[in-house]
Amino acid sequence: MGDTIINRKFKSITVLDTIVLFSILAFFVFVGYRLFYSLNYKWNWSVIPTYMFRFDAEKGCWTANILLEGLFTTLRLSIWGMILATLIGLLVGLMRVSPRLFFRLAGRTYIELIRNTPPLVLVFIFYYFITDQLLAFLGIDDIFQASPTIIQQIVTFSFADGALLIPFLSGVLTLALFQGAYIGEIVRAGIEAIDKGQWESAKGLGFSRWKMMRLVILPQATRIMLPPLANEFINTVKWSSIVSIISIQELTFQGLQVMGSTHATIEIWCTISLMYLLLCYILSNLVSRVERRLSRTDSVFQTSTS
Repeated sequence: MGDTIINRKFKSITVLDTIVLFSILAFFVFVGYRLFYSLNYKWNWSVIPTYMFRFDAEKGCWTANILLEGLFTTLRLSIWGMILATLIGLLVGLMRVSPRLFFRLAGRTYIELIRNTPPLVLVFIFYYFITDQLLAFLGIDDIFQASPTIIQQIVTFSFADGALLIPFLSGVLTLALFQGAYIGEIVRAGIEAIDKGQWESAKGLGFSRWKMMRLVILPQATRIMLPPLANEFINTVKWSSIVSIISIQELTFQGLQVMGSTHATIEIWCTISLMYLLLCYILSNLVSRVERRLSRTDSVFQTSTS
C-alpha cells in the first residue's frame, strides 16, 4: 500500500516540475557562487557567536548578547503590539458593523487611512506626533522611577529597561495602531460571516444588541477569526523591524549596530534573516496546528448535529 502511494507521487511529477526544480536549484547555486567565490568580500562569520552570547563576569555565567537581546525585544514588541492591536481591531470591527452611521464612518475612515498610507510615513507620524507627545504627557518615565524595585523589575522583564521604556511603548503603540486596522477588517468579516438566522434567533429571545453580540455572535465569529488573527501575529513579528528607524532596540536595530562596529554586513543580514525565519516558521507551524484542530472540531460538531 505504501509503495503504491509513493509510486503515485512520483508519477504525478511532470517534466515541467523537474525543469522548474532544477531552475530553482541552479539559481541558488549561482547566487552561492557569486557570494562565496566571485564577490570580493572578506567573510567574518566568527563575529556572530560573539554578539549572540557573552560571558557575564559578575554572575559567572553566559548570557544573551546584543543580537539575542534584540530578538527578545522583538518578541516582547510583537506580543504586546498584537494584544493592543487586537483590542483596537475589535473596537474598530464592532464600529464597522454598528447600526449607527457615525460609528461605521469613523471605523472605515481609520481603516482606509491606515491601509492607504505608506507604513514608513505612519511610523514617523505615530511616533513623533502622537505617541511621543502622549507618553511624555502621561509621565510614564516618572511613574516608573517612583515605583518600588519589584515593580521596576517586572516592567523591565515584561517590557524594557527604564531608559528604553518610552521608546518601547511608542513602538508597541505604533505597531498596534497599524495592525489594528487589518484586525478590524478581520473582526468585521468574522461577524458578517455569521448566518442571519443567529441574529434573528437572538433577537427573538429579547436580547439587546450588546448582549446578542457578546453571547451569540462573537463566540461563533471568534472561531472564524482565529486563523487569520494568528497569521496577523506573524505579520506583526515581521513588521516590528520597521520601528528600528525610531531607535527601538529590536533585532534589526541591534543588527545595524553590530554592522557598524564589525563591517560584517552580509553575515549579520544572513543571521538576522535566519532568526526571523526560524521565529516565523515556528509560529506558522503553531498556526497550522490551530487551524487543523479547529477543522477537526468543526467536523466532529457537524457529524454530531447531522
